[in-house]
Amino acid sequence: MSAGSYLPGTRRPDSLDRSRAREGMVTEMFLGEVVGTGTLILLGDGVVAGVLLNKSKAQNGGWIVITWAWGMAVTFGILTSVACTGGVAHLNPAVTIAWAFIGNTEWADVPQIVAGEFLGAMLGALLVFLAYMPHWAETEDPGLKLAVHSTGPAIRNYPLNLLTEVIATMMLTLCGLAIGQHEWADNFGALFWGLLVLSLGLSLGGPTGYAMNPARDLGPRIMHFILPIPGKGSSDWAYSMIPVFGPLVGGTLGAFIAKAAFDLHF
Repeated sequence: MSAGSYLPGTRRPDSLDRSRAREGMVTEMFLGEVVGTGTLILLGDGVVAGVLLNKSKAQNGGWIVITWAWGMAVTFGILTSVACTGGVAHLNPAVTIAWAFIGNTEWADVPQIVAGEFLGAMLGALLVFLAYMPHWAETEDPGLKLAVHSTGPAIRNYPLNLLTEVIATMMLTLCGLAIGQHEWADNFGALFWGLLVLSLGLSLGGPTGYAMNPARDLGPRIMHFILPIPGKGSSDWAYSMIPVFGPLVGGTLGAFIAKAAFDLHF
């Protein structure tokens, strides 16, 4: 696995690197994505549950609380993923595929990494469901229960919703690759990735809820469909592909722009 496979600014010190058989490396990357993405969703969807569900002590905490907690969820998702031996801390299929397109990740590794991201996202959503178990029945609005798990547009216009997700995820990968161009990135990269997601949530999250991550949206949406949530409604499958395809397109576009603008070589 090349050094470039790591999320920029999050690579473990070289002293912790080990030469491994390829099969072992793939298993380690998978585990790192399960742990990291699970942490991301537990902390991210968890704050949404706290703010939206009835009788939560955090109820009505508002957008600032949600965006700050999601930013910190990204930071700790990265840290827990990289703490796993061989973890690469992508946490996001849009990032993984974008990195592969620009030569930053091997295509052979993509299926295992993405599978780990989706499994982690689904496990994180399960833990949120369990943590807020008594609050689901206390919440009458089925739309709020879905909003805990997945994103939805403020104004439903599929082409424009898609465009918003493309723009937001383009900035995620463009600015994320910029983080890795600085000497301090290895020590503080995870924090700056979290601040980047905080900034994107505050600036571009209003129209669609800033999914920017197919696993973050589709994984918990599947769990919303599967889990026995009292009084839940539709999982809104009509919208479900917007936060999948928008991030995939935008993430790859941002990575290509960064590669050209920053003269990146992997």
